[in-house]
Amino acid sequence: MKIVPVLQIEQFDEEKTSVEFYSNDLAAHLKKNVAIVYKPHKHDFFLCVVFLKGSGTHEIDFSSYTIGDGSIFFLKPGQTHSWKFDSQPEGYIFFHTQSFFEFSIADVKLQQFPFYYSYKNPPNLTLSSLELEKVTNRFREINEEYHGKATYRKQKLSSLINLTYIDLSRMYTAFDTPENVVSSTYLKILSDLERIIEQFYRTEKQAHFYADKLNITTKHLNRVTKSTLGKTTTELISERILLEAKRLIVHSKSSLARVSEQLGYEDYAYFSRVFKSKTRLTPMEFKKRYQ
Repeated sequence: MKIVPVLQIEQFDEEKTSVEFYSNDLAAHLKKNVAIVYKPHKHDFFLCVVFLKGSGTHEIDFSSYTIGDGSIFFLKPGQTHSWKFDSQPEGYIFFHTQSFFEFSIADVKLQQFPFYYSYKNPPNLTLSSLELEKVTNRFREINEEYHGKATYRKQKLSSLINLTYIDLSRMYTAFDTPENVVSSTYLKILSDLERIIEQFYRTEKQAHFYADKLNITTKHLNRVTKSTLGKTTTELISERILLEAKRLIVHSKSSLARVSEQLGYEDYAYFSRVFKSKTRLTPMEFKKRYQ
């Protein structure tokens, strides 16, 4: 069942010059796509946007983030989001598929960058004026390269994106101490865990199931999730179930009892109690408040 529209890159590129990458001036992008970008929607690609000017709110999976000068946002495939602006924004935006980046940049995975390695990491960053100037130059060069027709265009775009992500990762982790730097082994386990949770969360809600799938102990899996995200495996499973519950309650036409069944709860009363314990609202109260 399709809950919200899932947008693809070719929907934004009228000339169909690429089905794997897109870049534009932010104001032009919003004007051209006014019919779709302000309503809740998902993407099947990675998105990065920088605001030079503007104010408003950006809602991502039911969390609201303030937009201001120097705001940067990162979105992974599958996240639901929408924009609401109080003033005309200015900036740059680009999208790309995972294969576009990883095919061209050898031995670098998108999940290595801190803003992409977990859905639980903050999807935003606010830059100082000096940082914003540096990053804006990168975005501007990406946009100019995308709209040009020079040879080795794809290779240069990939390299520019990589440099942009490196710069942004340094800014994103500027306040991390060396002991808080996450090992590549833990990142791999976390990435695999999120993938398996995505596959089984509707039916499997126990931490030991996921530990078995990863061929590690439940204790070690909890050590990984606590070290990387400060949460237990059970909390990550519960949060994924809760997010899907919110999406279904708000965006689907299913009854609340049907939503409960879709998430593996045969007893709606029990599901309602679980939902209220996490949100302080019953499913019906949440639906009414959101609408």
